[in-house]
Amino acid sequence: MSEASTSNATTTDYRSTLNLPDTPFPMRGDLPKREPLWVKAWDEQGLYKKLRAARKGQPLFVLHDGPPYANGQIHIGHAANKILKDMIVKTRQLKGMDAQYIPGWDCHGLPIENAIEKLHGRNLPRDDMQARSRAYATEQIDQQRADFKRLGVLGQWDQPYRTMDFRNEADEIRAFKRVVERGFVYRGLKPVYWCFDCGSSLAEFEIEYADKKSDTLDVAFEAADKQALLQAFFPGKLADHHSSALVASRLENKSAFVVIWTTTAWTIPANQALNAHPELTYALVDTPRGLLVLADTLVEKCLARYGTTGTVIATTSGKQLAGLNFKHPLHDVHAGYARLSPVYLADYVSDTDGTGIVHSAPAYGVDDFNSCVAHGLKYDEILNPVQGNGAYAADLPLFGGLNIWKACPVILDTLRTHDRLLATQSIVHSYPHCWRHKTPVIYRAAAQWFIRMDEGVGVFTKDKAPKTLRQTALDAIDQTAFYPENGRARLRDMIANRPDWCISRQRSWGVPVPFFLHKDSGELHPRTMEIMDIAADMVQQGGIEAWSKASVEAILGTEDAAHYTKSTDILEVWFDSGTTHTTVLKGSHPGSGHASGPEADLYLEGHDQHRGWFHSSLLTACAMYDRAPYRGLLTHGFTVDGQGRKMSKSMGNVVAPQEVSDKMGAEIIRLWCASTDYSGDLGIDNKILARVVDTYRRVRNTLKFLLANVSDFNPASDAVPAAQMLEIDRYALARAAQLQADILAHYEVYEFHPVVAKLQIYCSEDLGAFYLDVLKDRLYTTAPNSLARRSAQTALWQITQAMLRWMAPFLSFTAEEAWAVLREAGRTPAASADSIFLDTYLQFDAPDEALLTKWQRIRELRELVNKDIEVLRADGKVGASLQASVRLTASAADHALLASLGADLKFVFITSAVDLVAGDALSISAQPSSGTKCERCWHYCDDIGSDPAHPTLCGRCASNLYGAGETRQFA
Repeated sequence: MSEASTSNATTTDYRSTLNLPDTPFPMRGDLPKREPLWVKAWDEQGLYKKLRAARKGQPLFVLHDGPPYANGQIHIGHAANKILKDMIVKTRQLKGMDAQYIPGWDCHGLPIENAIEKLHGRNLPRDDMQARSRAYATEQIDQQRADFKRLGVLGQWDQPYRTMDFRNEADEIRAFKRVVERGFVYRGLKPVYWCFDCGSSLAEFEIEYADKKSDTLDVAFEAADKQALLQAFFPGKLADHHSSALVASRLENKSAFVVIWTTTAWTIPANQALNAHPELTYALVDTPRGLLVLADTLVEKCLARYGTTGTVIATTSGKQLAGLNFKHPLHDVHAGYARLSPVYLADYVSDTDGTGIVHSAPAYGVDDFNSCVAHGLKYDEILNPVQGNGAYAADLPLFGGLNIWKACPVILDTLRTHDRLLATQSIVHSYPHCWRHKTPVIYRAAAQWFIRMDEGVGVFTKDKAPKTLRQTALDAIDQTAFYPENGRARLRDMIANRPDWCISRQRSWGVPVPFFLHKDSGELHPRTMEIMDIAADMVQQGGIEAWSKASVEAILGTEDAAHYTKSTDILEVWFDSGTTHTTVLKGSHPGSGHASGPEADLYLEGHDQHRGWFHSSLLTACAMYDRAPYRGLLTHGFTVDGQGRKMSKSMGNVVAPQEVSDKMGAEIIRLWCASTDYSGDLGIDNKILARVVDTYRRVRNTLKFLLANVSDFNPASDAVPAAQMLEIDRYALARAAQLQADILAHYEVYEFHPVVAKLQIYCSEDLGAFYLDVLKDRLYTTAPNSLARRSAQTALWQITQAMLRWMAPFLSFTAEEAWAVLREAGRTPAASADSIFLDTYLQFDAPDEALLTKWQRIRELRELVNKDIEVLRADGKVGASLQASVRLTASAADHALLASLGADLKFVFITSAVDLVAGDALSISAQPSSGTKCERCWHYCDDIGSDPAHPTLCGRCASNLYGAGETRQFA
């Protein structure tokens, strides 16, 4: 009912007799101005510490924070990630659990070093790089922390974890020692991904694929022994073969070549072998350019590519080519290439493209490396002319000192000049790139430290693991819950197929690999395990800088120092974050993880972390403890614009969380995050945010109505026992209990967008369009302390309390603001007065299913009545529904249902009269009321003026104001 107004100056001001709602909770949130005040208040009152004190001794819930890099301003992806974590922690806090949240930062590694190099140049001394990196990371953390707190994220911000804290650095060395003693660590020469910009090896999960333009080349390798080659195609004596004279004449004075096809011209100078598949059929093709050995199925394509013709004069299987020798294509150009390339048999060769023969540069390909080593090539025989900066060694013949990418056309020209290039063309193909620099990487053999995935011997083994690391990790995946479930197959596939983990890096800013290698043998010092303990203790006292500055003599003594060299490698940064399950949850922040593993209930990051943090954490925990460090893994998508495009400054579609907070409020970012299905990409732009603002306004308006109508309600003295409450009020509470069970079930599996959708529907349909609509008359017109009004307020109070808790995880500022309104009125529990997050979800009685079923049908019938009234309204015959009277004919079941409400039925339909008739079928007829409008309640009645002292009031209003008051039973 709208506000009443007096009809003329002489009548009583009946508006003042109404119980009109009032609350200091404003309609406008004014979020950008008011939210920072809440952030400040939470800080000043030490809210996070109060939360911990309130839940001390309760069941622990651990969401372990995946650390972002301490580098640059946070973006909308960071915001979504942190808000999602915050919402989950708050749902568990409100559940009554000790839900701790220790935010963290990744502080070592290339992102920090790159930033320092941009600011201060490359090739800084190690001490200088470490000092500048530590200072830079500290500065970046302060900036990011302020932005995260501005988003309403509650956590232990005064004592976060930082991978560069001395204790964490030391514990990482201790974790590494544990992995070593369990037999997983070894040193090996293997091709690993190498980034020239990083100047270091990269892990599998630091690689992304992008298109790259390359020149293909078909290169001819001349047979070192033509007769041996012919023997492979013509077993026995050549003269024994049919048409031998013809064959002999064709082969007379013709050179013979094996032809390879590759896209990496830069690897040709390092060629050391050729590979053929033992089961493929190879053809000997007579062409004007000589005798060519090609895969039989590729002859036609190859000849077309070479612009020539030819005849297949013989075929043989690949295994017949094994052991044949061919000259390096630059054999006769420079003495430095005067070597032979033997043919090895390898199953990875195929005839799907190229020539069916693969050239092998073992330093620059995993398959090539494995094949050559398996056939007896020694590590010290492997040619590796490409330096860490991307240039060939200065002493490489013909191409020394050239960057490999710039050398490619020079190599092509050299091969062409000496008639060894049969064809070349440019192609665009998918190629591995560094995910930081977005530049092409190569495989490059280097002596590195590895964690072994399968069987093998470690450098030191004192407590050998019972299974291989691969099998242990796969078993652990089976014991882990995944949200969404498809993450399980993704992580399993990555673990099942991944190579050994290269964990060493050739950089300055990181936790050291505290090893000493014998100068002659390369063996580790026999006291290595003891030295690792010494290193950890030193680092705990003075950080990694203390170890970096320590001399060999200081650690080993003068005698051993003459024979050993100190490793300058660091552990790759994924080992840093990958061991935080022990360095943080068991180390720097004891008690923040479960005492018996897994340490964390949940790890939560973007789905790219299946190859990153989830992956490295799983491997380290399995290597150390034979189990995963987490019970569940939750992944979310990337943030994109409204059209699904990746955000880019050049496209102008970047949404900065700082700008949204300043313009609309961080609450809008939180609601956007909660209302988006994070299992896919999270779209955001101005249009999407505008819709979120509309949703927020609807929820806030509902909350304002609830708070206004309980402003004079004291639950301690005014609450009505359930048995005395009106039926519709009991239904409203049953419906709220039903919704709460639904919401908490969603929260239990970390779902938020269904909660937002259901809360929005609840506000607009269950409350706005039905219950609150029906309730207004009773709230406004009955006596302030009447049972009818207090019954309604009892229901509204409980609904308000429940709703604040439902929305608090995502609308944290708004829920806290409303809680403050109640606190200032002295109507919040003393133990949780300071914050709603100190309280727990409201406890409802089990919903009355019969009552829910009854009122659901009443609501359906009400909708039908409203549609009939809408016809009258459209015709201009009535305005408000109170101007209508309804005749409703109903079948037995519906008639009994509606008749049970008695005289209260008209209040449910919000009409001035209802004539209920029993019949065979449902029939509704609405017409304008013939009664007179009551000045106070606006109902159209036949008893207006029944009390002569109040000629403009209906009998009900007169009784409510001056008599015993009306009696309500149902509505």
